[in-house]
Amino acid sequence: MTLSRIALIGFGEVGQILGKDLAANGIEDIAAWDLKFDDADSRPSRALTGNYVTAGADARDAVRSADLVISAVTAAQTIAAAQSVAEAIGPGAYFADMNSASPSVKTKAAAIINDAGGRYVDVAVMAPITPKRLATPMLMGGPHAQALIDAAGGLGFDGAVFFDDVYGKAAAAKMCRSIVVKGMEALLTEALITARHYRVEATVIASLDDLFPGQDWSHLARYMIARSLEHGARRAEEMREVAQTVSEANVAPLMSAACAERQDWAAARKAATNEVALKPMLDAILKTLQADKDATSC
Repeated sequence: MTLSRIALIGFGEVGQILGKDLAANGIEDIAAWDLKFDDADSRPSRALTGNYVTAGADARDAVRSADLVISAVTAAQTIAAAQSVAEAIGPGAYFADMNSASPSVKTKAAAIINDAGGRYVDVAVMAPITPKRLATPMLMGGPHAQALIDAAGGLGFDGAVFFDDVYGKAAAAKMCRSIVVKGMEALLTEALITARHYRVEATVIASLDDLFPGQDWSHLARYMIARSLEHGARRAEEMREVAQTVSEANVAPLMSAACAERQDWAAARKAATNEVALKPMLDAILKTLQADKDATSC
C-alpha cells in the first residue's frame, strides 16, 4: 500500500513535528484532529496556521480515505482515540498507536481498530521526539508492524524497527524504560529541591559527578527537572499506565505510583522553567512551596 494520505489524531508537540516532517518528505495530503481544535486560541489550533496540514471537522472526518492514521494523544486518551475513528477508518488502513499506554490498553485498542477493518500497529517511542523528530527510535509491534515499516520506507521513519508480532511487547519495553527515565526526573526533582533548601545542592551534584562520571549532573538535573515541570501532567498519565503495567506483572508499583504523584506535583510549578540555570529554577520552585505554606497558615 502506498501511503499518500495521512491523518494525525492528536496535534500537540508530537503531532505537529510528525506533520511537518511528513510534509517535508513529500506527503501532500495530511489531515489532523485534536480535541483542542474547539478552542481557537489553543496551541494545536494556532499550529494550523501552516499550510502543511488540514484540520478535519472531527476525528472521523480526518481519517476518511487515510492510508495511515497516527495516534499521538495523551496516555489516558489511547482507547478514546481508537474509538473515535473506528467507524471511519478505511479497510486495510494502518493505525500507528504512538501513545505511552500499557500493554493491556494497547491490546484493547488493537481489537477496536482491527475489528473495524484497520491494521493496528503498536508503536513505542523510545527517546524524546527531539532532536531526531520523525527519525526518533521507535519499536513497532503486532502482526502488521513489518508491513507498515515497509510501506513507510522513504518517509523518514529511519529509527523504526520491527520488535515483535505480539501486541503489547513493544509497549512493555516502553513502560519499563519509563520507570527509569521518568523516575530519575522525579528523584532529581525531589532531591535537589530539598538540597537547595538546605543549601547543599553543590555538594550533592559534586558527589553524583564523582559516583557516576561522564555526565554533567548539573546540566542533566536542570534538563530532567525542567522536563517534569513542562510535561508533568502528560508524564503523570504515562506513569499511571506504567503502574498498571507493573501491577499486571504481579509486582507492586511502589516507585511508579509515587513517580506519577511527583510528576503531577511538578506540572503545577511549570513557571519555574522560565529560569535558565539550575539554582534559580530550584529557588523559583521553593518560592511556590513557601507561598503554599503561607496560604494554608492564614
